[in-house]
Amino acid sequence: MAYEFKLPDIGEGLVEGEIVKWLVGVGDTLGEDQPMVEVMTDKATVELPSPIAGRVSDIRAEEGEVVPVGDVIIVIEDGSGGSAAPSEVTKSADEQAETAASSEPEPEPAPTPVRAPAPKSPTGRVLAAPATRKYAREKDVDIRQVTGTGPRGRVTRENIDQFSGAAPVPAATPIVALETDRIIPVRGLRRLIARSMARSKRTAAHFTIVEEAHVDELVRLRNVLNGDLREGETKISYLPFVMKALVVAIREFPYLNASYNEELQEIILKARINLGIAVDTDAGLSVPVIHNVPGKDFQQLSSEIAGAADRARAGKSTTEDIADGTFTITSTGAHGGLLATPVINHPEVAIIGIHAIRKKPVVRNDEVVIGHVMNVSLSLDHRVVDGMTGARFLARVVSLLEEPGRLIASLR
Repeated sequence: MAYEFKLPDIGEGLVEGEIVKWLVGVGDTLGEDQPMVEVMTDKATVELPSPIAGRVSDIRAEEGEVVPVGDVIIVIEDGSGGSAAPSEVTKSADEQAETAASSEPEPEPAPTPVRAPAPKSPTGRVLAAPATRKYAREKDVDIRQVTGTGPRGRVTRENIDQFSGAAPVPAATPIVALETDRIIPVRGLRRLIARSMARSKRTAAHFTIVEEAHVDELVRLRNVLNGDLREGETKISYLPFVMKALVVAIREFPYLNASYNEELQEIILKARINLGIAVDTDAGLSVPVIHNVPGKDFQQLSSEIAGAADRARAGKSTTEDIADGTFTITSTGAHGGLLATPVINHPEVAIIGIHAIRKKPVVRNDEVVIGHVMNVSLSLDHRVVDGMTGARFLARVVSLLEEPGRLIASLR
């Protein structure tokens, strides 16, 4: 029985996803819940498992292809004969009609000599996306005669162009061979970052406040806590202290833990405090979310941060990892940076930047001494947060980092 798996909505109103990597090929045997494809959503890359056990009979989306939610991306045969209902995510009647009109079945032509047949699925069907089949029909090309050079022999638009002798239609970001320059197609996480950052800068009215924090006491406390750890326990970084300081400050200034609905012209104050942590990966910036920060201690936060960061760097973030963030932290850590003007993580209204702790001369009790100093930058959406509110919020966060004893007392 043929089971058509449609791309599901896997996170907060997803409308499309990019096929990053197929983990299976045509003819492979699948177990139920076995990961079969990596899909890039609006926030991260997630693995989608197979809903049934069976054999892959067709793959209908190429790696790098952006697919609307509800489109069939893979067909699985369970060996029972007949045909199965599609996966749970279905389109509206209008969408189904539109899909049917745009990808009507092509008539079976009479057998013709095949010059260089492409690999076919077990059903004898040439491997090609519906859009590629339509393109072949528009070019009056019999796709069965085209040699595919895509993944697992899949026929691509470029293959159609080469076969017909036509000049290729350039992609949005083509790769052009030049003597010195190199053109990189914007795909995957890099495309997501570009789109998200541009949307944030277009919509939110950004402004940034920078403050200096003298964190000698914080450095000492962290060293004491890490010295008391048992073998195998995760070391506590500075981020859990920042997160707990944010919890205290957000409760006093709730407008910074909010989102702005442009369509309805509404501000939504969030009851949850779920803090996103910007993580640098080989593919680009990812923002896993640590949920229910008020309910976790420093050790739990350190462990969850490390786990979420490891999954993000491996491209294995789960849907839970990336969902429901309310405020974001970006940190350059030990890599330096005097200060920055972070870009707000849409649709949130605030992001805080934590910079390297450096030893430098400071004035204390009218004397110049060496102290641990850290710059903190806060970017805000001026549509929601006024300048004085933002300044008071940042001052509160800094005061708690400078006096961590007061921070711990505030959390009790």
